[in-house]
Amino acid sequence: MVKEYFLRDLVKIKNGKDHKTVSNGTIPIYGSGGIMRYGNQFLYDKPSILLPRKGTLDNIQFSKIPFWTVDTIYYTEINEDVAEPYLLYNYLKILNLENLNTGTGVPSMTFDSYYNLKILLPNLNVQKKIANILMDIDNKIELNNKLNDNLEQMAKTLYDYWFVQFDFPNENGKPYKSSGGKMVYNELLKREIPIDWEVKKLGKVLLTYLGGTPSTENKDYWNGDIPWMNSGEVANFPLLSTEQKITKEAITNSSTRFLPKGSVILSITRHLRVNILCIDACINQSIAGIKENEKFKNSYIYFSILNDIERLMTLRTGAQQPHINKQIVDNSNFVLPVNQVLSRYYTVAKPIIEKIINNSIQNQELSNLRDWLLPMLMNGQVKVE
Repeated sequence: MVKEYFLRDLVKIKNGKDHKTVSNGTIPIYGSGGIMRYGNQFLYDKPSILLPRKGTLDNIQFSKIPFWTVDTIYYTEINEDVAEPYLLYNYLKILNLENLNTGTGVPSMTFDSYYNLKILLPNLNVQKKIANILMDIDNKIELNNKLNDNLEQMAKTLYDYWFVQFDFPNENGKPYKSSGGKMVYNELLKREIPIDWEVKKLGKVLLTYLGGTPSTENKDYWNGDIPWMNSGEVANFPLLSTEQKITKEAITNSSTRFLPKGSVILSITRHLRVNILCIDACINQSIAGIKENEKFKNSYIYFSILNDIERLMTLRTGAQQPHINKQIVDNSNFVLPVNQVLSRYYTVAKPIIEKIINNSIQNQELSNLRDWLLPMLMNGQVKVE
């Protein structure tokens, strides 16, 4: 059995405060987009659901440790005699708050907009059991995220050690450059590289593409079965899915480009980010796509471009939408190691990238399971012991 409440029966909503006078520390300071910084003071020290007031309305957050919130986000004092905090947090996350938006410009929510939400909850004992199930799923997702952070750092360190410092293992297993390996000066890089290595322009070695957007006025182009990505989605490493999908007709009648799984993508507008495609997908005009080939695989291309991001950022033009163009990407210097070094690198790097991808796929499956399971548990279709 479930009982209907208004959110006002379950929580007291409190305003956040300006954080400018808060000194640096270890306590998270939240805005509507997430943790902004860490301070030495807190507004509340009990489990709390953090509700957006302005900005991104779908980013409801949860804190079980002391925290501070700024004035774009509310925090809540939860009546734990009636509502289990973590369950209520998950319940609110699946609601569509955009329909309650009271702002005419920047999306915003008032106290009353939240207080008038209808909430269906089972008894507290059942709530706690459901919350434990959801927490187990989220803890596994968090563990996978931490593993991926460590694995990506490991892979980046490996690339730096082999292809920036040139201390890949020589024929005796010793660091090449540090052990006196022969180096030659390269005019393009303005530095020494190992003998027999080359440097060419990226566009002369790899196939690169620029995408496009099918006409949004033609309904026949959208809601198909082919993933189509915008530049904002490049931040989600590795890229497993896209919000929008298009049709084959859209590909035929637009400048969007289709890229196979395994391609490397680079967002070229505003924030320059690099990613690896884990699905076949099309790209928009703010993304450059780079196909891997027999010699140069994504585990090398990805880190080569990542290592070049700082330089590429300095080449952006445009005041409103700082960007680089495809020609800049094509003209980037690309180091060509000898085949035997690349082969040994792939032996080590490929399993790391594959583990990151597999962890991310598992997280996606766990998230889907959680989102499916929550309403089933709440309405009693799935029983908890």
